[in-house]
This record gives sequence, structure tokens and C-alpha cells, in this order.
Amino acid sequence: MIEYLKKIALILGFFALSLHVFSQCEILYRVYPGGMMEYYMEPVNFYWTRDKSLRGCIVTDKENYYLALLPLPFPAKPAGQKLKNDLKMTLSDGNTCSLKFSDTRYIDKDTVMQMLYLIKKNDLNNLLTLQVVDVTLDMMGTEGMRTYTFKLHKSALKEQLDCFLKKKDEKQKQ
Repeated sequence: MIEYLKKIALILGFFALSLHVFSQCEILYRVYPGGMMEYYMEPVNFYWTRDKSLRGCIVTDKENYYLALLPLPFPAKPAGQKLKNDLKMTLSDGNTCSLKFSDTRYIDKDTVMQMLYLIKKNDLNNLLTLQVVDVTLDMMGTEGMRTYTFKLHKSALKEQLDCFLKKKDEKQKQ
């Protein structure tokens, strides 16, 4: 009987894991007061320790693609609004690319800071084929440069971009 329960628990565990994997392609959207609509996926953890973490996801307005990063800890709103430097990103082939700063947003009643970086069209192919090894954010002030080495979900950005582009191709074929 115990062996039977272990097998059922194992099967249910695999089923729950597979649901999480397939839900990775779930596109969410938010409409801003000015009428702008943005599409995104649930942010995933790239780096996590007791003191620091970095989550992120791909965001699009259907014209451009952005990398949204949610670092912890983050500066208070007045200081955080001054963070406007580009992002340095190291890819799995050893090359680095720079993503242009787009916006800093405080969301969920200022409990989360989201930094958006524009993904240039020529960088899309790199992100579709390579994993991100690390990113370096300029947090200014006393902290300066903060490098996050991706330890978790290294291929999440590649998978999210692929999902957005497949959905776009499906709609164009219709």
C-alpha cells in the first residue's frame, strides 16, 4: 500500500511539474491608464540568495520587445527613478551585449521596482539561441555596479521570446 501511494505521489508530482512547464507560454496583459497595452509573462527567478534576488521576464507592446528586471533590494522611488544606465549582459557564447534603458516603474503600491530594457532587433536572434550567463546593473550610489549571475532558469528568456514569436506567427497566418 505504501509503495502504491509513493507511485501516485510521484505521478502527481510529474503532472504538477509538467503543468508549470506548459504554463510558461501563458501570455498576460495589462492596460495602463493612457490606453497603452503591454503583454508579458510571469517573471521567473534568475538569481536568489537571502540578501539579493533578480526576477525577470520578456515584455512587449507588439512593436518592440523588452527585458523587464525586478531586482531586490531596490532603492526608494526618488533614487530609483534616477537609474537610467544601459544593461550589460553576458551570453553563453562569451560575448556581451548592451540593452538600452527604457523605463523604471514602481508597481504594486511601490513594493516592486521594474526596470525595462529595449531588446534591439539584432539582439533578438542572440537571445533566441543563447542563454544569458549574467547581467550587470548600475545601481549608482554606494552600491555601484551589481552583477547577477544567472543560477536559475537560464533559458527562460529564450523560451519566453520563442513563445511570443510563435504566437505572433500564428496570428499572422490566420
